[in-house]
Amino acid sequence: MKEDELKQVLFTILKRIAPEAEPERLRPDENIQRALDIDSFDALNFFIHLHQEVGVDVPEADYGKLTTMAEMLRYLSARLE
Repeated sequence: MKEDELKQVLFTILKRIAPEAEPERLRPDENIQRALDIDSFDALNFFIHLHQEVGVDVPEADYGKLTTMAEMLRYLSARLE
């Protein structure tokens, strides 16, 4: 999956979790949870949807490492190669 496709998947999942948000406007280094006002329950749902959509299982220990779009794209791209 190319980075642009992966980014669109992330945007779609974020819009499901925070329908009023505009994830396309996030800066690559911006903290997603804070910027979109996502609580920990929604964050957990995000990772569940992510697994369903792209097949990458993110261990709970890695949740804290994936706070920005740039980190997520780097992390997921490495696992989808």
